[in-house]
Amino acid sequence: MIIIPAVDLRGGRCVRLREGRSDQETVFSDDPVAMARRWVALGGARLHVVDLDGAFAGAPRQTALIAELIAAVRPVPVEVGGGLRDLDDVAAVLDAGARWAVVGTRAALDPAFLAAACARYPNRIIVAVDARGARVAVKAWTELVDETVSDVGLRARRDGAAALLYTDVARDGTGLGPNVEGTAALARAVAPMPVLASGGVAGVGDLRRLAAVPGVCGAVVGRALYTGTIDLREALAEVTR
Repeated sequence: MIIIPAVDLRGGRCVRLREGRSDQETVFSDDPVAMARRWVALGGARLHVVDLDGAFAGAPRQTALIAELIAAVRPVPVEVGGGLRDLDDVAAVLDAGARWAVVGTRAALDPAFLAAACARYPNRIIVAVDARGARVAVKAWTELVDETVSDVGLRARRDGAAALLYTDVARDGTGLGPNVEGTAALARAVAPMPVLASGGVAGVGDLRRLAAVPGVCGAVVGRALYTGTIDLREALAEVTR
């Protein structure tokens, strides 16, 4: 299993939110590009970048900064999400150098969009399934739809998405530990599609538990890396040995 450091962008800074709430922000760096370089220097083989301004606005807001960040860590692959709600937005982040575009809200709300994105960009679309219980949260996690996590995951598998990114919204940024049971249930439902886990990872033990789940190929880690609760070098040595 790979460990994927998260670099969340808001107002040009590197931040973390608690449970996705805009009023629960911690700023960890005024230089996101330097932070991305730091994670790569410590052994990160892939980065997860989110345009939080774009997520809240419903359209990308930090594409130029993201392009700079991607160029700074090349050839390390980067997955990018946040406000990608039409095909032009997806094209923009891929043209900026992202290896994968992460789509969530529009993928859950519009099956035709998801099918079109996967057809146009084979193996370059990751579908974010952001969960509150069994239901999917959309629009920067502010609204719920009737469809379940498994519903969206199965549709993504059918359309040929590269992977699913599962986040338990209630645990994101809390350090309470990941929802291993929810992650495992989704991985079973969509097998053999690869699943990335996210939300609540607080220690190497959490990473070991996720690594033991069949179908989970990676874990996105944010706050625990920034606070030093997880040392990236040590975690990589522990989980990948």
